[in-house]
Amino acid sequence: MKFVVSSSALLKQLTAISGVITTNPIVPILENFLFQIQNGKLTITASDLQTSMIADMDIDTRDNGSIAVPAKILIDTLKGLPEQPVTFLVDENTYGVELVSDNGRYKLSGENATDFPRLPAVNKNYSVDFSSDVLARAIGNTIFATSSDELRPAMTGVYFQLSGDNVTFVATDGHRLIRYRRSDMTSDSEISMIVPRKALNLLKSTLPSETAVVRAEFSHSNAFFSFNNIRMICRLVDERFPDYENAIPSNNPNVLHISRLELLSSLRRISIYANRATNQVRLRITPTELFISAEDLDFSNEANERLICEYEGEEMEIGFNARFLIEMLSNLTAHDVSIELSAPNRAGLIVPREKEDNEDVLMLVMPVMLNNYV
Repeated sequence: MKFVVSSSALLKQLTAISGVITTNPIVPILENFLFQIQNGKLTITASDLQTSMIADMDIDTRDNGSIAVPAKILIDTLKGLPEQPVTFLVDENTYGVELVSDNGRYKLSGENATDFPRLPAVNKNYSVDFSSDVLARAIGNTIFATSSDELRPAMTGVYFQLSGDNVTFVATDGHRLIRYRRSDMTSDSEISMIVPRKALNLLKSTLPSETAVVRAEFSHSNAFFSFNNIRMICRLVDERFPDYENAIPSNNPNVLHISRLELLSSLRRISIYANRATNQVRLRITPTELFISAEDLDFSNEANERLICEYEGEEMEIGFNARFLIEMLSNLTAHDVSIELSAPNRAGLIVPREKEDNEDVLMLVMPVMLNNYV
């Protein structure tokens, strides 16, 4: 089997899907790309059994066939080559692969393509079209709040909730919760599913910079995303997502209005002095000023700052994990934010003060108990 392909074009496709491949896969052949050639089209597949990514590209060939090619050595070789046509010569008896370029020849040891796991079939019971920029924004606004605790698998992905009125994306790790809702996206059917964090990270990194339509199709066990010449199939998390609506407090009479960037900058400075185990910062709120402080008794470090703010409600002192607040504020784009509070031992809500069109963002964070609270 022989085919010719542009070195840079091939490298671009391989790089786009190579994030699926793990260093020590359960099945050794998953360290390879699966190359399948049919009617002048090369289909490249990378998989870790849970998630598979597929890229299609046109090549110069008269042959049909398939071969599994070692991923790392192939990518490293192409990275070192300038843009040029590269000829692949495949011995279908020994599975040897030879690359011929203007610079020289390179021999790789491939594997039998029939040993590569088959892709799961997606029955595509439901489908919805997303705009790539909206989907990227939804993933970016939620994925950082997913849990890495494999003992709580329902929290290791983002919850997609599709309805005739809107599409809602939710993520939580038990300490914080993000709800991102779009009213300009709807579905004919009311469905919900949990898409794993790794799959969404891969999807976000491969979404095109220019706006494109992403077709999302779902079965009971898998999700199928496709855009341009890229496809991704991932196994859904087969768990029940927590009842997130009941976790969001509805009565929050104490509301703080403040510049997002000023608060974010202050928290980044103050958190340097916080205890490294708890990342605890203390917020003391008065009608016109916010006092932020942190201390690390183990090293006698402490810091405090004062910010101008607007506050409606009773004066309050409350503690939060600074890392959580920083991540949340970093993912918002609004100039000003409102922090809605009810009591020092109840969750606080962070929402943008000025709403984007068709977008509703709500971020919930649990407080940490301060030393002077029993």
